Amino acid sequence: MEWILVIIVVGLVVWKMMPAKGVTSISTADLKGILKDKSKQFIDVRTPGEYKGRHISQFKNIPLNTLKTKLDGLDKTKETFVICQSGMRSSQAAGILKKQGFISVTNVKGGMSAWQG
Repeated sequence: MEWILVIIVVGLVVWKMMPAKGVTSISTADLKGILKDKSKQFIDVRTPGEYKGRHISQFKNIPLNTLKTKLDGLDKTKETFVICQSGMRSSQAAGILKKQGFISVTNVKGGMSAWQG
């Protein structure tokens, strides 16, 4: 009986970490070639303190805990790139955006920890 519970818990954790359906991923190296494209929007879902400490200038800071309340200020038709510190919160944010009808959402793998800018 304990093994079944362990398997269920592990399964839920793995399922929660998987990217949302329709969300793509990009490396930080590939991101560098896209940053100058004004037709795309960039969102950093870290806290204001993390953002202030180090960020990529094209990214707008919208912390994950406020994202749902700030959706009106974003364009659902623009290709949207999401970053955080490691890729976990941005993966969550990408799922939220996709569920809210954003057409193209891309998660930056590794986040700012992988950024060499």
